[in-house]
Amino acid sequence: ETMFVAAYWWKVHPGKEDQFRTAWRRGTALIREKYGSLGSRLHRDKEGRFIGVAEWPDEATWQKAYDAKMAYDDPDTRAAFVDAIADTADEPLLLMEVTDDLLDRD
Repeated sequence: ETMFVAAYWWKVHPGKEDQFRTAWRRGTALIREKYGSLGSRLHRDKEGRFIGVAEWPDEATWQKAYDAKMAYDDPDTRAAFVDAIADTADEPLLLMEVTDDLLDRD
């Protein structure tokens, strides 16, 4: 089984961190339901950027969702997410095939 990982980053307007995180969690759940992702993990780096690392069963499943712009049927969540973002990249930060996975998931 080949797993695929896509990482993204966002800078968030000061004071909108909770709004962003709430919308990110809801959006991640909707993407999992609609596109078959394996979920994601949100991190914060020392510069304050949020980094999302999403796992997918394979690159083809990710590509299909990416081509569809990860659209989901919850405009309020999407609006809250976009409203919180000050800056982001046009392309994913990282796209990687997993070769060895030793994360403890219990």
